[in-house]
This record gives sequence, C-alpha cells and structure tokens, in this order.
Amino acid sequence: MIRRISVWYRLSEGLVARGISKSSVNVVRSYCDGTQSHLRHQKIPGPLVQYRSLVEQGKLQHDPYQEEVASELENLLARLEQYEKEMEEYHVNLSTWEKNREKERRRLMMEEVEIKQQEEGWWMQLNKKVVERWNSRKKPENMEPGVGKWVSYLNREKKLDSIVGRRPTAPPAPKGLYIYGNVGSGKTMLMDMFYSATEQIVKHRRRYHFHEAMLRINEQMHKIWKNQKEEKSLQSSISDWIINLPFDTKAKEWLAAEERYKQEVQMKNILLSVADKFFLDREEDERGASILCFDEIQTVDVFAIVTLSGILSRLLSTGTIIVATSNRAPKDLNEAGMQRELFQKLVSKLEQHCNNVLIGSEIDYRRFIAQRSVNQVHYFWPLGRDAVNEFENMWQDVTGRMEGRIISRTISVMFGRTLDVHESCDGVARFTFEYLCGRPLGAADYIAVAENYHTVFISDIPVMSMRIRDKARRFITLIDELYNHHCRLCCLAAASIDDLFQGTEEGTLFDLESFQFETETEGGKLRRDVLAEGTVGSGGAPSGITSILSGQEEMFAFRRAVSRLIEMQTPLYLDGVLNFHPYFQRQRRESLKISCDNLQSELSV
Repeated sequence: MIRRISVWYRLSEGLVARGISKSSVNVVRSYCDGTQSHLRHQKIPGPLVQYRSLVEQGKLQHDPYQEEVASELENLLARLEQYEKEMEEYHVNLSTWEKNREKERRRLMMEEVEIKQQEEGWWMQLNKKVVERWNSRKKPENMEPGVGKWVSYLNREKKLDSIVGRRPTAPPAPKGLYIYGNVGSGKTMLMDMFYSATEQIVKHRRRYHFHEAMLRINEQMHKIWKNQKEEKSLQSSISDWIINLPFDTKAKEWLAAEERYKQEVQMKNILLSVADKFFLDREEDERGASILCFDEIQTVDVFAIVTLSGILSRLLSTGTIIVATSNRAPKDLNEAGMQRELFQKLVSKLEQHCNNVLIGSEIDYRRFIAQRSVNQVHYFWPLGRDAVNEFENMWQDVTGRMEGRIISRTISVMFGRTLDVHESCDGVARFTFEYLCGRPLGAADYIAVAENYHTVFISDIPVMSMRIRDKARRFITLIDELYNHHCRLCCLAAASIDDLFQGTEEGTLFDLESFQFETETEGGKLRRDVLAEGTVGSGGAPSGITSILSGQEEMFAFRRAVSRLIEMQTPLYLDGVLNFHPYFQRQRRESLKISCDNLQSELSV
C-alpha cells in the first residue's frame, strides 16, 4: 500500500507539469501523505503484546517459557527498523558494485580479444614444425580439462577486485532465533506472531514449512538446470553484446566460450543462485533487509543437510535474519550421523547467527486450549448416519453461504503438474480420503490444495495402522500443509482424533514424507532415495531410509498430527483463517489494487 501511495505521489507531480491547478494537486498530495502516515502507524503489535493480549482474553494460558520467547522476538523486532535502513543502503551500494564490475569485466574481455586477434597473424606464420612439436607434447597427467579457462577466469576476477574492489560487506545483522521444544509447546504460534508483526517493517519476508521449502528448492534447481540445457547452440549461448561486436567469428567464439565458462562456474554453486534468486527474489526498486521464518526445520536425509547448509549459509552471510522452529536443538538434528563435517558447519553457522531458545514446557497447549474453549465442531465421527448427516449439512451450509455453484476444476501443482478438484465452490473444496491419500500424491499436491482453498472437506477417513502406512504418511503431510496455510478443515472419520492413529503388533508407522521430492519428468513416482543411488520408486519405503529413523522421530510425526487436528477445531485457530489464509490475503490485495487503479484513473482524468 505504501509503495502504491508513492505512485500516486509521483502522479501528482505529473499533474503539475500538465497544468492542473496546484490546489487540486495539493489535495492529492495531502491524501497520500496522510494515508501513508496512517499506514505506518497502523503496525501490527509485536509478538509480546499479541501474546499478553491473548492471555488476558483467556485464549491462552500464561507460560513463562512462551513469554520468554515472545520477549526475545519482541527485542529482535525492535532492532529491525534501523537494520532495514542499513540494508537499504547496502543494497544500493551492492547494485552499483555489480553494475561497475560487469562493465569492467566486459572491458577486460574486449582488451583480451583484441590482443588475441592481433596475434593471430603472427601465430599463423609460425613454423609448422614448431606447431606440430608443440601439439605433440605429452599433456601432464595432472592437467585438468578447461584449466586454461580456469586460470583466465581467476586472473580476470583478481583484476576486477583491484579495479572495482571486493563485494560490499553487509552490515552486521541482529541475531535471529532458533526455537525448539516439544509438540504443542507454542513454537509455530510465536514465530507466526513475529512474522505478522514484520509486515510494515521489512520488505523481504518469507515463511516456509520444511516440506514446502525443500520442494520449492528442488523446483528452482530444476528450472536452472533446464534453462542451462536449453542453451546449447552457439547462437543461444552468445549474449547480444557479443553478437554485435566488430570482431570476426573466431574472436566471438572465444568470447562466448569465456562467457559459458563463467556460467559453468556459477552452476557449480547452484545453491547460492537458488538462495539469491528464490528466497530473496529482490526487485530493482526494492531494497532492504530479509527475514526467513522456517517452521519444523529437519535434517533427516543427505539432501536436506546439503541443501540447508548451502542455502542457509548464503542467506546468513548476506544479512538475512533466520527465525526457525524445530523439535530438537541444532546439535541434535542429525542423530543418524550423516555428512558429519558438513552438518557441523551448518550447526556452527546457526549458532553464530541465532540464539537458541528452548520452550521447556511439557504441556501440549493445543489440547489444553481445546479443553478450555467451546469447540466449533468440524470433526465428525464415527462413520454412521448421524455423523454423515452432520457432515453433509455443514457442506451445504458453507457452500450455500458462498452463493456460488459447485464446479469441477483443475489446479496447478509444482513441477508443471496438475490436480483435479471434482467439487469446489469459491475457495471451498471437497475430497475423499482415498482421493488425496490413497494415490501417489505428496506435499506439492497438498500445498496446491492448501493455497487454493481456505476450507477443505475430507470424508471417509479410516483408522490408520501399518496396513495402510503409505496412506497414513500422506495424511500426516496433508494435515501439516493445511495447518501451515491456516485452512479450515472439516472431517468425517471412523474414529476420534486421539484414536485415529492406531499401532499394531506389526510395529509403528514411519514418517518418510521428508524424503519425497518430485520432478516434472518423474510424474507419479514421488519418492527419491537420496541415501542410495538416486533412483525413484512409487512403492514402499526405501530400506536405506527406514534404517536411520528413530522411534522418537515417528512419535513426533504422529503427536504433531493429532495435536494439530485438535487445534484446528478451536475458535482461536478458526478465527484466524480469515486473516492468515492465502485466499483471503489475495482477495485483499486485489481489492486494494482495484481501489488504487480506480483512484489513479480518476486522477489522470
């Protein structure tokens, strides 16, 4: 909104130039100034204020651990305004440095190609025998292909450092927070309070759950690799600035080869590119600080360790503030001992840039809140006539209030895939358990559902045991994504929430959804065994993975699902759907844009 007001302000300057009376223009400017000032003072309260308010209202029970974390987050919030200004200045300097460096790099390459072109005639006059003798010399065994380009690249980079100077250093960032504790202790709630309070303070904010972050990182990698493969021909590989140079074809080919080598060097650091282009995703006219809120951080496989190490290191070194939640302390994330050296570097980086805060309460506050509140029942059980009628009545009531007809539509999923939604109505959708969890779907599909629908009905949910462990895994991931996007969930189930996940003599269930990564070419094959040979299978759990999981990891997964299902029935959660769900946030942005466009149109007249 503030950025839109600045557009109106610039428009008022244009009105003066067109001869509109100054009194009329001043009215516009006064409106812009007043509205901007009003918006800046309408900041969302900080996490400590929000927390104490909810305690006073009786919606939360006071907990000293939670209040301590809220206080830490409040202190971090207080330091952000000054840091935002420092980062705005830093990014202006960085942009100038990058432009100057690229300009100088091209100038150096022009000088090099001119020298090579001048030497070409002399080279052709060399004694043929000398040339043959040179070519016949045995190549040293330790000589690597492309070493010439590597030396050329390094020499050029050193020259650029001396001419332009090294990359500007980001100002020291305030320490973020790594919040860990038991299921239901309030970690996600407090992090989200902080995230909402940063809206008018920090321009660049992202909030991800572990599953979504891993999928989007994987998707971004595929995009980069795909774009790289498409640039095979000389014409597509040569930049426009090379094509139009006054050199012969050979000289242009040399320049193109140097450019391609630079791209190859950058491709070796693909995680840095993903971090810069995906998580930060800056626009040229938007400078400032960056905050990443990362929920349920895990390192249960090699891919997660390698990816998080590369991306988080890059973000932290460029001034991004991390606020993360997890069930475990950083040093306890890697119980299986995978990639120890790399993992230790990640832990050291997190401890250097984040304060570790334990929420030490053993109470599951989701269950406690549910016991104290008058639940708005959205969970119907057991499967019988009465529960079915109540479930159907709620569907009719909700869709009736939407005043739209029930239609079938197809929604987009990551990696170029789609998902058919057979019954939907203005942000409300209905599915069967078998349709969502009985087929090879995964986190990407559930994220698409959660982003498109603020209210989701799921019928015929069975009691889950080892017999249907794949379905149980998918259901847990589905609950995670609906919860993370703050969806309203209506269930028709065979048992109560507490009895939904039943153990059997066959053993416990495994939560392997963290190992699921998708690609546009793999279609329905959703599980990649990153610990074995990189193969993909649509069947049961890879043996290389199941052997590293602990019973505690399984307990976290199921306790979290039960805890979240309970919380999703409470008024505190349901009241937040209108404020936090992406569907309503998009509606508000679109409504605001229409109002702004209408005002601009009136002013232009």
